[in-house]
Amino acid sequence: MPEIPTVAARGPIARPAPLRQAVYDALTELIINGMLTPGQHLVEADLAEHLGVSRQPVREALQRLHTAGWVDLRPSQGAFVHSPSAEECAQLLSVRAVLETHSARGAAQHATPTDVARLWELQQTGLSALAAGDARAIVEANAALHTHITHLSRNAVLAELIPQVDRRVRWYYMPIAKPRGTDAWSEHALIIEAIAGGDPDGAEELMRRHTANTTDFYCKQIAAMAGRGV
Repeated sequence: MPEIPTVAARGPIARPAPLRQAVYDALTELIINGMLTPGQHLVEADLAEHLGVSRQPVREALQRLHTAGWVDLRPSQGAFVHSPSAEECAQLLSVRAVLETHSARGAAQHATPTDVARLWELQQTGLSALAAGDARAIVEANAALHTHITHLSRNAVLAELIPQVDRRVRWYYMPIAKPRGTDAWSEHALIIEAIAGGDPDGAEELMRRHTANTTDFYCKQIAAMAGRGV
């Protein structure tokens, strides 16, 4: 198994949280952040050592991760980080597109100047991460910006639904964060301008194009990787 980078620096899991949940959350974040990569073999003993726990909660976490679609369990081979397909990507991102176009529309209807100022701050955070070439920071900034747009929509149902797909979107976005970055953050600026101008139709359409572009880019990359046998 390839060495698990930086996990040791995390240190033992904090005990105040329920241990099973803490191990599950830790492994999920390692997958989302790309520390555990698609197709990587997950060895219980190695994971337990790096997280400072016994093998039992790791074993239970891997079973839960399998049920949730983060991990594949292969008979006689063990656990492997799931490798998402282009079809999975298209399905999830199409759902995200529907939710986020509604968010952008609502944000344009409700955002105050203070709200818009915060959006520009988040935009600058993303541009700084892009300039630094920090994929993880780009993903985090992207998630923060989209989350704030959802908050500004003042729609409690959207606020409840979007987090259910957000973690998997972050996972999908990680490999394309840098190559898609310049176009993505330029598109963000146009969305913010539409929200600032109180243009619901414009904000909705720009968000629709933005999410479609991200979906197309990701699916093309997955297809290219498959063609190379990656």
